[in-house]
Amino acid sequence: MGTFSLEPEQLAWCAELRALAAERLAPLAEKGEPGRVNRPLVAELGQLGLLDRLFTSGALDLCLLRESLAQVSTEAETALALQGLGAHPIHAHGGPAVRERWIPEVRAGRAVAAFALSEPGAGSDAAALSLAAEGDADGWRLTGEKCWISNAPEADVYTVFARTTPDAGARGVTAFAVPADRPGLTGEPLDMLSPHPIGALAFDGVPVTRDDVLGEVDAGFRVAMGTLNLFRPSVGAFAVGMAQAALDATLTHTSQREAFGAPLKNLQTVAHQVADMSVRVESARLMVYAAASAYDEGATDVPRRAAAAKLLATETAQQVVDTAVQLHGARALRRGHVLEHLYREVRAPRIYEGATEVQQAIIARELYKEAAQ
Repeated sequence: MGTFSLEPEQLAWCAELRALAAERLAPLAEKGEPGRVNRPLVAELGQLGLLDRLFTSGALDLCLLRESLAQVSTEAETALALQGLGAHPIHAHGGPAVRERWIPEVRAGRAVAAFALSEPGAGSDAAALSLAAEGDADGWRLTGEKCWISNAPEADVYTVFARTTPDAGARGVTAFAVPADRPGLTGEPLDMLSPHPIGALAFDGVPVTRDDVLGEVDAGFRVAMGTLNLFRPSVGAFAVGMAQAALDATLTHTSQREAFGAPLKNLQTVAHQVADMSVRVESARLMVYAAASAYDEGATDVPRRAAAAKLLATETAQQVVDTAVQLHGARALRRGHVLEHLYREVRAPRIYEGATEVQQAIIARELYKEAAQ
């Protein structure tokens, strides 16, 4: 596949996904309660075989999947993505027992997974994790807090990153698969602007064993970064899907709405803004696809490309949705309007899975590393 064009079968698959999202997923999403895990929606994603694609697809297919769903139902897209983020480390780094326990359940939409990295004092600086894993006869006991965790506190299993070696920075972190029913694990939901579930977790001596380790002891940071390198371009794809939905709504509105005796599209200032929105969306889309293709090809510059794709796409989506709201006027801010929904959804991706400023730091670090070589 050329980096800058999709094959006809890929385009057909995207159209099929949008149709499925409209017919099967959006109605279930609308019945969900904001801030809560929508288990019927997760189950339907499993029934349609879309959760299975999280574990069998490359990065580009993951991007096409997320972009297509996001154009129709951000809730369906987010439910799918959170399952992938939470379960990918288990699938890629877990031992046979932990994989057999959780991956079939996640694939079927029967179990909800979560990725528990951030803490009250360690968001952008992920190497500053303080959740302590203290050794005991059977393994470790986890003590501390996690915060801003999607799907918490309702998930069935958490990929948890804890400090096994004190004062070792990124080198002393281990990843564990922690079932929600472990003694000492509690949580509470957080009331956030975005409609998907986010919560905080408290660990009071939660027991974990060698079997729960994902990857190697003290090498959990590699598990986290590997997962984020895979998912960062597809966060960009989610953003592109939202931006495309905003552009589509704007094309319809400016064609139908009249002002000063003619459709809005006849005003040069409006036409130029719409053209600019389109160029920005297409530019972000191409960078996302290029980053995903680089990941699938095993390129050496994936961290830089993934960071650049996420940065450009999420910042672009914010600009495009904001412009769409401006061109729609007050109606776009009415509760229930597609743009009111997108306006709330589009803000968070500039922060999670590495804020824009973190992406800039990664890009600069990788550029200087390349220049030194």
